[in-house]
Amino acid sequence: MRLTQYAQGGGCACKIPPGELEEVLTGLGAPLPERGEGELLVGLETGDDAAVVRIEGGTAVVATADFFTPVVDDPYDWGRIAAANALSDVYAMGGRPLIGVNLLCWPRDVLPYEIARQVLSGGAAIAAEAGCHLAGGHTVDDGEPKYGMAVTGIADPNRLLRNDRGEAGLPLTLTEPLGLGVLNNRHKATGEVFKEAVEVMARLNAETSRAAVAAGVRCATDVTGFGLLGHLYKLARASGVSAVIDTAAVPYLAGAREAVRDGYVPGGTRRNLDWVAPHTDFGRADEETRLLLADAQTSGGLLLAGEIPGAPVIGELVPRGEKVLLLR
Repeated sequence: MRLTQYAQGGGCACKIPPGELEEVLTGLGAPLPERGEGELLVGLETGDDAAVVRIEGGTAVVATADFFTPVVDDPYDWGRIAAANALSDVYAMGGRPLIGVNLLCWPRDVLPYEIARQVLSGGAAIAAEAGCHLAGGHTVDDGEPKYGMAVTGIADPNRLLRNDRGEAGLPLTLTEPLGLGVLNNRHKATGEVFKEAVEVMARLNAETSRAAVAAGVRCATDVTGFGLLGHLYKLARASGVSAVIDTAAVPYLAGAREAVRDGYVPGGTRRNLDWVAPHTDFGRADEETRLLLADAQTSGGLLLAGEIPGAPVIGELVPRGEKVLLLR
């Protein structure tokens, strides 16, 4: 039973396109509660990876939720990937996950519950690996299967990783290779399994997050559905700088370029590219490279304004110019 055939999209590529999402959120602004507990440190303003509230005692509480349709056919792997992706938002803020609750939408008249059990088992395995308590959750009878988690974490409010703290002169580091979107789309179309892609998606960003905080990095985001270009555009715009990418330094998964050449490009990837195009100087980058840089990743790595050992530097932040993104 191929799970990816029961969903229109797959993984983070099924997100609402970034431009459309911004139209929805423009001017929305959540009113401040009259007697709210704690101090809101990170909210809607910059579209960061999670919300953060400082509570009594000086602890920062990090809250997020993430779920999506099947990105692979194996239910256990889908559970692992969806859980790692939800936990990634906490790591992208420099936090540590504390507790998660499952979010499961299931077509109960179409898919047997044994498959749902395998999905939940995969999620539980990743939560345990992360040292994150997992307790309860919420279910919905839905026409498409969807799975993920709402996660609460904790962080040092003075050492948060935020997307609006970038400064000109800082290097840009990418901790995982690109190409997950096109390889997942090929998997959905053909059934081919890409083990390296699965392991990248199921890998926790815990170690790289800790390394970034220890190195004094203060600006970061994770690379998911809006692609490297989309997430970097948001980071640079929020920080008031521009970003230069050395296209030759960006790592890719094996088979990613071939997947683009063979036409396995998700609609979300093309929408990402369309969104950033007016703000980007593409230089001599060809269409294939542009698509890979905008590729809609699922549970990708971290993008840091700073350096950590073992991760490639792919560019730098520079003073704000006419274009926000520049490819070299």
